Amino acid sequence: MSESSARYGWQSDLPAFVRASPAAIEAALLQFLQGASSQQITSWHDCIRWLQREYDRCVREDSAAETYYTLLEYELPRDFRRPDIIVLEGGTVVVLEVKGHAGAGQAARDQVAGYARDLAAYHSACADRSVLPVVVPSDGPALVQEKDGVSIIGPHGVAQFLLDHAAVHKGLPIRPDDFLNEDAYAPLPTIVQAARSIYEQRPLPFIKRARANTDPALEAITDIAHQAARTKTRHLVLLSGIPGSGKTLVGLQLVHAGWLDDLAIERGGRKRSPAVYLSGNGPLVAVLQDALKGGAVPGSVFVQDIKKYVAYYAQGRGRTPPEHLVVFDEAQRAHDADRVAEVHRQPLGSSEPEHLLEFCSRIPEWCVLVALIGDGQAIHVGEEVGVELWREAIAGRPASEQWSVHVAPQVAPLFKTCPVPTHWHDVLNLDTEIRFHLTPKVHAFVEALLEGTDPAAAREIADELYQGNHRFLVTRSLEDAKAYLRERYADAREARFGLLASSKDKLLINFGVDNSFQTTKRLRAGPWYNRPPEDPLSCCQLDMVATEFSSQGLELDAALLAWGSDLIHENGAWSIRMSRGTRGKLRDPKQLRKNVYRVLLTRGRDGTVVYVPPSPQLDETSRYLVACGMRPLTD
Repeated sequence: MSESSARYGWQSDLPAFVRASPAAIEAALLQFLQGASSQQITSWHDCIRWLQREYDRCVREDSAAETYYTLLEYELPRDFRRPDIIVLEGGTVVVLEVKGHAGAGQAARDQVAGYARDLAAYHSACADRSVLPVVVPSDGPALVQEKDGVSIIGPHGVAQFLLDHAAVHKGLPIRPDDFLNEDAYAPLPTIVQAARSIYEQRPLPFIKRARANTDPALEAITDIAHQAARTKTRHLVLLSGIPGSGKTLVGLQLVHAGWLDDLAIERGGRKRSPAVYLSGNGPLVAVLQDALKGGAVPGSVFVQDIKKYVAYYAQGRGRTPPEHLVVFDEAQRAHDADRVAEVHRQPLGSSEPEHLLEFCSRIPEWCVLVALIGDGQAIHVGEEVGVELWREAIAGRPASEQWSVHVAPQVAPLFKTCPVPTHWHDVLNLDTEIRFHLTPKVHAFVEALLEGTDPAAAREIADELYQGNHRFLVTRSLEDAKAYLRERYADAREARFGLLASSKDKLLINFGVDNSFQTTKRLRAGPWYNRPPEDPLSCCQLDMVATEFSSQGLELDAALLAWGSDLIHENGAWSIRMSRGTRGKLRDPKQLRKNVYRVLLTRGRDGTVVYVPPSPQLDETSRYLVACGMRPLTD
């Protein structure tokens, strides 16, 4: 990496920093961050002087400190967040976030903890080293304090903190060139970021644990596709997994990232992907198409709406899909026949799985239909049958079509009596949560919380999540929740945080959260997720509400979930007695409500702030959430 491409305000060893004039350091920082505010410049002015004093003590008391390096305003590659100060010492990386008076609140602690987590998880130079998050308030204590895994220390205690940890974590400092190599930092991409990389034909970052979860599935499905092409046969593949495990990422890579290039087909004089990616998630389609607009290939080709796909081929029975491999995301939400008829306003007579299998049967020679199946995420009328629709649909196909089914053992009970040849593949179930920065058990915590009977079990999982810097916070003040998120992501231009609420609540509008149908139907999902924080249409404005229908399958860095009255805890159990009515017949209304909150509670990669309105009807709900391990947002 060339020196000119490095993104930092200052970099030197500790002795050079001590010898430099404060004016020279300030000038370098101003050159890097032109247009810095007067408040920022004042902070640098004060910080540089005490930092020189503390570094000088380190060098005088420990000769090894002469080899330590410091960086000021280091910009995380492709991320644009900037930790204030990083010290590369011995076997330790210390991240210092400097704050003003009384600046060690929850947002400050979580901000620096996030820096430390990402460096430890995604920076190859930090592998196998301790990465320590530290908040330095101007009036902080002389002796270090610990809270939420973050050290809190005043400026006069920084040298002692560095000396103490250097004595415990001995080793060679990281070479600056290794740390500043942009390729060394490979953060886990969001769905939108991953889609952009695939769309622009750039490689996805290599995240070892994420790849270990998704690559075996990709390889298995690729092998099935080649087998289908070789033997001229038809195959249904069900890829199952918990929320946030990478199913959508697998689907996008399968279709667009070169896995099937050797099976490319000639269309319009050009070699084209032999696959198409479909989704019944309208907001996901809108967000990806919005993010990918302006490219050489329209975003509407990259990802397509299942409703339009079904309408096109169902109403034109002579039409043959040009692709040989069809990926259908969120296939557990496939519509039954009644819902298909309602959506298309005509009696098409078949479920979505039946339609897709029939369309695929028109494809000459071979085809593979890949259904991506999520757990417990049915939120619409007509989605509750889930995987059973797929078993019924494949069982009804003529034997002459030579279909085979490929599923994970977890789905085995449903397919044991299926008349179609069925193959079991362990890798067709994704069981590791990667959306949440590889923090395990977010899904398990939400499941325990929604079970509603054993808060102690949920609390035990919540404590583990806190150790991994994933936050579930709860407050009765909407303004406190908004202030926390704005402070937490003040320097993170690429971060997205937004306000979520259930569509069936009828209480929130009285407490400043307008989740009415007339308002939420006007939300434009593409701009809401993609626009920068200052844009009036951005989710970061924290004014427009996204419901479960606008957020399922998508992700935010953090979510502000306004808990509604449609699922309340009373008399020791969940109740839906205050839920707004649902049009259509439901098999299990309470389970559908739980599914809605399962979706809403798992949108935030860093965590979720739950706002419980100060209504007496929600007092027990608030107490229950705290009993389950959500931490009160008190400061």
